[in-house]
Amino acid sequence: MTDTSKPRREQILDSASRLFSERGYHATSMRDLAGELGMQGGSLYAHISGKEELLIEIVNQASGQFDEALFTLRDDPRPATDKLREAMFRHIRVVADNMDSATVFFHEWKHLSPEAYARVTSWRDTIDQFYRDLVTEGMDQGEFRADLDPKMTANLILSAVNWAYTWYRPGGQMTPRDVADRYADMLLGGLHAPGGQEPA
Repeated sequence: MTDTSKPRREQILDSASRLFSERGYHATSMRDLAGELGMQGGSLYAHISGKEELLIEIVNQASGQFDEALFTLRDDPRPATDKLREAMFRHIRVVADNMDSATVFFHEWKHLSPEAYARVTSWRDTIDQFYRDLVTEGMDQGEFRADLDPKMTANLILSAVNWAYTWYRPGGQMTPRDVADRYADMLLGGLHAPGGQEPA
């Protein structure tokens, strides 16, 4: 149901996120979107230039949400173990709070035009580096095993948190914190240096 209290452009973005998530970007037509909004197809063009404009904006908003949630942890003084656990929670919370746009972000971004596609690829590299840096920090501090491959470890972490959109359902038995803690417990068991203790 469209929230008619929102500005029209936000309504359009919300509806596009929902339809792209449910049907896919290519399977959603401008007529579908107009019908969802109770508008004539042609009148949509008074607000947007076309479908890709919506896809780009949804992807940009989603990447901004992840940036805001994660990057403040870069200078956080907590041990790397705690920072990684918190990063996983924040990452999953963004997904859980924005299921439609997260689904579009992770699944439909490949339909972007080359320029927009390149921007998302660059962003993904930035997030990958963020998690690599956390792993390297833990290795340097002696919390994590010295023989870890930061790139492979970051890939494993991202596989867990990114793909939560495929199965997580808000309102279920597990909160984003529950999911993050269970993932972190499993992952950190393999990351910690021999004899190391996870901070309380």
